[in-house]
Amino acid sequence: MDIEPDRSSAREDQEALRRLLLEAARACGLSEPAAGLTIPPHPAAVEAVHRAQRARRSGPGGAPDPHPLPGPAAGALVPVDPADHPHLARSLARALARLPDRTAADGKPVTASPGRWTATERAVLADTLALLGAVWPRMLGELRTVVAQVALLDGMAIDGYTDFTVHGAVLINRRRLSPTRAGLPGPVRLAEALVHEGTHNRCNAAAVSEPFLAPAADEGAGLLATPLRADPRPLSGLFQQTVVLARCVRWYRLLAGGQAAGDRHDRLLGDLGAAVTALEAHRSRLTGHGRRLLDQSALIAAAARGGATPAAGRGHHPR
Repeated sequence: MDIEPDRSSAREDQEALRRLLLEAARACGLSEPAAGLTIPPHPAAVEAVHRAQRARRSGPGGAPDPHPLPGPAAGALVPVDPADHPHLARSLARALARLPDRTAADGKPVTASPGRWTATERAVLADTLALLGAVWPRMLGELRTVVAQVALLDGMAIDGYTDFTVHGAVLINRRRLSPTRAGLPGPVRLAEALVHEGTHNRCNAAAVSEPFLAPAADEGAGLLATPLRADPRPLSGLFQQTVVLARCVRWYRLLAGGQAAGDRHDRLLGDLGAAVTALEAHRSRLTGHGRRLLDQSALIAAAARGGATPAAGRGHHPR
């Protein structure tokens, strides 16, 4: 994997993950395991394999889910409603359970709930994909390889997230489809969200074939402050934030879309600089793969600060 997207290498990593999931599904006795484990995979099929593995590990009383795996995903980057897809509803419940309790100014709990796509929002998604295709076609190609389902969230608790248990899905807050008061258009914001969350999916698949972190790196580093989260995160979280930020900075560099986009670029660039500095302190805990991505992220940050167009982010080898 590199900072610069590449559909071919993404597909290779997805295929490696698919083979592992197929082996696990067959070992657990799931019927017709190949049907939903396509590229990109149906997130419900991925979840079914995880559920069957947990049941198998629970002991003699554990049994695989009696329901067959779903068929192939309907395509790539398909808008879906979590309320109609139990695997996404369960994923959201897990995400909320991991969050600390928060209370809004009105005394009500800050939470998140499944959202439904409106016709207008589906049009925003179509405009977003067209924009990505025009500005950064390599990114769109990679996203079509790693993201099957795009779901919406309501509420203030979660801006967006991915979940390896439902690999192939991204969940994004509905607010990110609307323009900001500063004038950043909805399709530009949604494109950033897709780049952000899609990159998490890309990292998760790539790490299966070639890890970014040395063994026990998370345990050795402990919990760390990161630019994008208020709560401390493990080293793996800091690493993925760095890669995500490098790609988001690159998105706005390629877009060159006016004052609001420039301001957003500058804010992300500041976060990227902080992430690179923090990750560099743990360089020894990264593999060669991880150091290569760190170096590419540092190059993008340096180029953006210098006003030059970033290089493609390829061929920079670890020191």
